[in-house]
Amino acid sequence: MGTKPLDGKKISEDRKEYYGKLRGHSCAPLWENLAHLITPEPVITAIPYLWDYSEIREDLLHSAKVISAEEAERRVLMLENPTLEGKARITESMYAGLQLIMPGEVARAHRHSPAALRFIVEGSGGYTAVNGEKTYMEPGDFIITPSMAWHDHGNDGSDPVIWMDGLDLPLVNHIGAMFMDHYPDEQFPEGQPQGDSSVRYGNNMRPIGEGPDGLDSPIFSYPYSKSRETLEELSKTTEWDPYHGLKLEYIDPTSGGPAMSTISTFLQLLPKGFKTEKYQTTENTTYSVIEGKGRIIVNMGDSTKTIEWEDRDIFVVPCWYPHQLEADENATIFSFSDKVVQTKLGLYREHRGNK
Repeated sequence: MGTKPLDGKKISEDRKEYYGKLRGHSCAPLWENLAHLITPEPVITAIPYLWDYSEIREDLLHSAKVISAEEAERRVLMLENPTLEGKARITESMYAGLQLIMPGEVARAHRHSPAALRFIVEGSGGYTAVNGEKTYMEPGDFIITPSMAWHDHGNDGSDPVIWMDGLDLPLVNHIGAMFMDHYPDEQFPEGQPQGDSSVRYGNNMRPIGEGPDGLDSPIFSYPYSKSRETLEELSKTTEWDPYHGLKLEYIDPTSGGPAMSTISTFLQLLPKGFKTEKYQTTENTTYSVIEGKGRIIVNMGDSTKTIEWEDRDIFVVPCWYPHQLEADENATIFSFSDKVVQTKLGLYREHRGNK
């Protein structure tokens, strides 16, 4: 921040000398920095941006010729916001990447303190195993990997499988509580049978005597087939929200709270021709289009940016950018954000409509 003069006034030699002495003691004057540290509204480096899946897909598939799954451990192309290059961030608080598993490959077991989600974009036959419970993945499925849960991936199918990873990695890095362990074998031993967590907790029931025992949902696989059916049925009886269309949040069925303790996750339906009203929020949101096409219109100071999107594209709206969504076709969109963290800290804020 330096020693920028207060109110444009020239700093006296005595004050400069004093500030130099403070730097020698690893101190700095708050009064010279307050206006930069605590601002009237959020000052965000990340910008709204779209990753064209048709372009990235070619790059991602080419990576299989460049590096093996074994060597890479996780063959992922990180999605870096253009203004955060080199920082492994899609927004200030969140990480995202596209991961590729080729037929017959295994991404070996490890665990880490950042929590992760998988949102399946393309392919069948791929699976994730969380603490030994395997779930096969189809496009549109949402998978949870809680903090410090052992997990490995594989592909038993005949085609490439691609999904979007979303992690709270920047938040964890900022706090400093970063840990990672590698399992000694390629895969974690099989535990509960496939689908066990869904059977136990996914039908509005739970075993007697059991209650919420963790920070994340005990169901780690949310199939798109069921979620999409829910949206379709609700669309017949629910009034469309002027700012979101029909938007549902994935939850922990044992508590009713968010499915993940640090990442909020949503599924949204916009009917053909629907145009949302202007919306503004402090959450940093990443969108992955499942079906349909349209655009997002974002206010960027004195200018307006229009971003066209279609199925499989990924786009972001960082904190406090006013924006509107428009659908040219019936559109289904998955999204994740840091809303749950902001809410727990009492920081979340939204604004609906024009100021």
